[in-house]
Amino acid sequence: MLRKQKDWSQDDLARRIGISRTALTQIELGNRNLDIMELQKLSLVLGFSMDEIMSTNFEIDQKLEEVQSIKEIKSAERISVPKLQVEKFKNVLLYILERCAGKPNVGETVVYKLLYFSDFNYYELYEEQMTGAKYRKFPYGPVPQSMDRILNQMIDNNQLQLIQTEYHGYPQKRYIPLAKPDLTKLKASEVEVIDRVLDQMSDWSATMISDYSHGDKPWRATSMNDDLNYELAFYRRPPYSVRVYKDDEGNEV
Repeated sequence: MLRKQKDWSQDDLARRIGISRTALTQIELGNRNLDIMELQKLSLVLGFSMDEIMSTNFEIDQKLEEVQSIKEIKSAERISVPKLQVEKFKNVLLYILERCAGKPNVGETVVYKLLYFSDFNYYELYEEQMTGAKYRKFPYGPVPQSMDRILNQMIDNNQLQLIQTEYHGYPQKRYIPLAKPDLTKLKASEVEVIDRVLDQMSDWSATMISDYSHGDKPWRATSMNDDLNYELAFYRRPPYSVRVYKDDEGNEV
């Protein structure tokens, strides 16, 4: 919370206290303990009292009330808590469909996985949400929530057309874009991440991309029917990880 107040990324704080970003992520998730030197550096950089933090009588709620109001505390929630940006999501979907809706393999299942990898890859790289969509663990891989509502809106607004067809003998839902994406709503970094996902996966079959998603850490570490935590993207390993991580000595890990 104190890091967010200063508008620092995890990289910013990690550099200031001399540890790797991976180590800081584990500390913030509660998966790694601090040694006394690291705690001292954090107290100096973030401006809290060592005595208070180490006291068994210290009440964190009292300290937070000294720093800011309850309203401000709520606004400082972790960036990993998804908040859906509906118009951004629609434009990302239209962009994906504009590029690959003509491919016979790109039905509903493939589109859902392309959205998932675009969102989670962007979060791993930039530590911020792209569309803010929530994804839930289902047997065939991650599925974005609120999709029926958004798709129906887009169909009603003549942005999409739903086609029921077959692919290799199996029923397939296909979405055909009737409108162009508004690229002014997307950052260059977002388009770049989406393009990389499409270049890698848009030719994969529904079975192939579903099976691949089952190997990704966020899906593996989540119980069935639960929402996937974006923070789990930082625990990925090749070939899923899209970011270069370094240890305390600056070596790639």
